[in-house]
Amino acid sequence: MQRILLVEDHASFRQTLAYIFNGEPDFEVVAQAGSLTEARRDAIGAGADLGVIDLTLPDGEGVDLIRELREANGEFAALILTASLDKTEHARAVEAGAAGVLHKSADVDEILDATRRLGAGETLLSPQEIVELLRIAGQSREEEREARASIGQITPREKEVLQTLAEGLSNKEIAARLHMSVDTERTHMMNILNKLGVHSRLQALIFAARHGLVELK
Repeated sequence: MQRILLVEDHASFRQTLAYIFNGEPDFEVVAQAGSLTEARRDAIGAGADLGVIDLTLPDGEGVDLIRELREANGEFAALILTASLDKTEHARAVEAGAAGVLHKSADVDEILDATRRLGAGETLLSPQEIVELLRIAGQSREEEREARASIGQITPREKEVLQTLAEGLSNKEIAARLHMSVDTERTHMMNILNKLGVHSRLQALIFAARHGLVELK
């Protein structure tokens, strides 16, 4: 009997999965959670052998939970069931210890088969797939380090310029709002573009929003 942990924030989907697993003679759902907080509270002591875990939760990421569960039990096997097609997210999950990734469009038999294979100690990913996903995860970490380094160069004044840009102001309106000349505003913007390694105001705004430098209005 394989003891299953289900972590999924959509209650109806989670409850349907629980019903399906509990209807199988070789599975028992021992814990369910709709958030990272609930999972941390209820899952660690439940004695689950396997987890079917969503990547995106209301209060955090399933990746963090996988690390914690595997630290508590090195034999714990996690199957990611996600609506995301982002290979970088899949890669981070595998790097954290996930044994496989399935899209939520997978049919019931595919989910049950993958979970049974995990329970039997099988590997869902080929060595080539694992190597490729770990390469993607490493590349993502390097890009994040570079982004943090770029962000660290932005001055408080340049951040103000970016924030006014996020509010939809033109260069003349930004200059007026921040009590500077248009030439000074242009100089600040050029410095921002150079520091962030981008080529336009729009690219700078996208970068700033993605990394939390500005709040989009």
